Amino acid sequence: MANQKEIRARIASTISTQQITKAMKLVSATKLRKATEAITRMRPYAEKLQGMLGNLQDSADDEKLAIYFQQKSEEKVLLVVLSSDRGLCGAFNANMFKKTRGLLETTYAEQHAKGNVTVLTIGKKAGELLSKMGPKYDKTFQASLGDISSSAMFEIGEYILEMFRGGEYDKVELVYNKFKNAATQFATVETLLPVAPNMDKSAASNNDYIFEPEKTIILQELVPRSIKTQLYKAVLDSQASEHGSRMVAMDKSTENAGEILKALKQEYNQARQAAITNEISEIVGGAAALQG
Repeated sequence: MANQKEIRARIASTISTQQITKAMKLVSATKLRKATEAITRMRPYAEKLQGMLGNLQDSADDEKLAIYFQQKSEEKVLLVVLSSDRGLCGAFNANMFKKTRGLLETTYAEQHAKGNVTVLTIGKKAGELLSKMGPKYDKTFQASLGDISSSAMFEIGEYILEMFRGGEYDKVELVYNKFKNAATQFATVETLLPVAPNMDKSAASNNDYIFEPEKTIILQELVPRSIKTQLYKAVLDSQASEHGSRMVAMDKSTENAGEILKALKQEYNQARQAAITNEISEIVGGAAALQG
């Protein structure tokens, strides 16, 4: 059994750790509320834009627009992977890594073997986790998930669009954690480019769009903006997912620290009682020796 001094040191260390995890939980809870509001406002707008794009595929008869909808052979693939900048957020990064690894080892295994899969990361952890798998990296942007703004994401989106239009990539996939609630996030793969057509033809036929000014002028602005918006929505989803995952992880850590403290205090009391019993035995033994 450890002595009282060692147990007191462990108790103090556990209390300090518990205070840190409790503070991190509170910080994450505050950030989660803001992130939840942001993704709740953005999601309907982004989904409506995405639906409109799918419905407008037949209207994209201009050469500059048709390229966004053209389904190619998928020889060259870009994976845009969103992760956190630091750990202590539960399975957030692990789920993202598992999903990306599945793409590299199964869906795009042939392209990966040829060196035709490139990864563009947002957040530091993605690069750390994927470095051992050896994909090519596009390091044009070293973006931080926590601090990135809508203007910065639109800049990254414009870069991706330029690369896609220039034939550098045949397909662009987003890998991110989709937010449901604080305790539930889903690792998601979403095709950013080319734009997927709306498979619900009946819904598409019911949409009668009136274009003012000319259709081509509107679509040339609308299509790139919609794609950039999908990218920014994924960032907001990831931010909310990270804060939710970290809040839950820190809450569990705080609870575990409480259980450890309970066990340590019990151990300390046992050690203290053993020390008192030992002292009493020594006193009694000494008194008996004097009497003898």
